[in-house]
Amino acid sequence: MSKELNFKEVITRSEKIRGLYHELERIHHGSEWTVEEDALAFLTDAGLVGRLTMSQQGRWPKGGATSEELSHKLGESIWWLIILAGRMDIDINVALEGFLSKTEQLLKK
Repeated sequence: MSKELNFKEVITRSEKIRGLYHELERIHHGSEWTVEEDALAFLTDAGLVGRLTMSQQGRWPKGGATSEELSHKLGESIWWLIILAGRMDIDINVALEGFLSKTEQLLKK
C-alpha cells in the first residue's frame, strides 16, 4: 500500500533535496545550476518519460521499460516542476489550483 502524500510536505522535501544537489554542484562545478539549467534537466527527464512510455507500451525497441524506471522518472518530473516553480517565485499550489479550476470551467457542459 502506498503512502498518501501531503502536498506541503512534498514541497518541503523537494526543496531540501534540491539544496543537497546544490551542494554537490558547488563541490563539482564551483557554482549552483541556474534556473535555465534546471529547466533543461526537467525537459530531459520529461523526454525520458516519453521514451520510457513508448518502450513500456511496446512502441520503442528498448525491450520494455520497467514500471520502476517509469515511476522514478514520473516522480522526478513532478519534483522538477515543484523546484522550477519555487525558483521562479511561482506558488505551485496557486498555479495548480488555477489550472484545475480554469480547466474544469472550460470543460463544463
